[in-house]
Amino acid sequence: MNWNWDELEEKKQKNANTVIKNGDSGSSWQGSDFRMGNNMNDFFKKSKPLFYIVCLGVFLLWLLSGFYIVHPDELGVETLFGAYVSTTEPGPHYHFPYPIGAVYRPKVTEVKRVEIGFNQSSADGEMLTEDENIVNVQFSVQYQIKDPVQYIFKVSNQTELIQNASQAVMREVIGSSKIDSALTDGKQAIQTKAQDLLQGITDEYELGVQIIAVQMQNVFPPKEVSEAFKDVASAREDKARFINEAEAYRNEIIPKARGEADAIVNRALAYKEALILKANAEAKQFELLLTEYKKAPAIIRERLYIETMEEVLTKTKEKTILPNKTASNILPYLPLSSKGEK
Repeated sequence: MNWNWDELEEKKQKNANTVIKNGDSGSSWQGSDFRMGNNMNDFFKKSKPLFYIVCLGVFLLWLLSGFYIVHPDELGVETLFGAYVSTTEPGPHYHFPYPIGAVYRPKVTEVKRVEIGFNQSSADGEMLTEDENIVNVQFSVQYQIKDPVQYIFKVSNQTELIQNASQAVMREVIGSSKIDSALTDGKQAIQTKAQDLLQGITDEYELGVQIIAVQMQNVFPPKEVSEAFKDVASAREDKARFINEAEAYRNEIIPKARGEADAIVNRALAYKEALILKANAEAKQFELLLTEYKKAPAIIRERLYIETMEEVLTKTKEKTILPNKTASNILPYLPLSSKGEK
């Protein structure tokens, strides 16, 4: 079969003109699409400046989102494409907006706290002592962020890791301590040792935290033997109280006795010095008197007699003076004072 291509092309062109002029129902949608396309082109041509303005506004808002403020209890940690860039101090700062940049603001002055052994349904607080006894230990750990970069990027689930490390450290310390020490006067030493070990572990794992304190809230034996342990603890407390009372009494008596002994020694030394000074003075006086006696014996003898009589007579209450003749006829007697008289 031979095709007349010129005749077919002529019929095709004639049909197209007929559709455009007469509005044939089966082909009218082609003309509608053509007119709609022209209207859309006109709309986009007219709204193009508005589109650019909206895009510019969105871009400016995106840039402004890079401003941030670090509060006094925080430090800013900036990243660029997920990598650490710098640490910023409190105050206003700027960084590249998300998703190019990001900033973390951990609270470095906040004291965080984890508690272990307080859940009665778990065995977290049950630990074995050196002398093979079981005790329940309830304790808490307080810590702060000292290196925000390590705290954010080195590890994940920081709280859980600190809790597990605290539990492991306390088990190690309790395992090297006797039960009596854990229940009574050894708690402070256990807490100090646990804090040092826990700080070493957190530094080794680069957690970026500072362990402030490890506090043992309560240490008690299993329920089956709790009453017996209470009696033992009570007896130990009584022993410690008696020792403290004895030490207090000793500290009170010994200084007092030493003070009295020192006072007696001082009084004796003073009395000794006084007697020596008095004896020296009397010896000096006797030497001077001897010198004068050698010069005038009669005068000195008379003087000594008068001074002696003056000293004797001034001590007697009643005095009777008689002439020499009368006194020679009287029997001398020694008047003794009655009891209580001087």
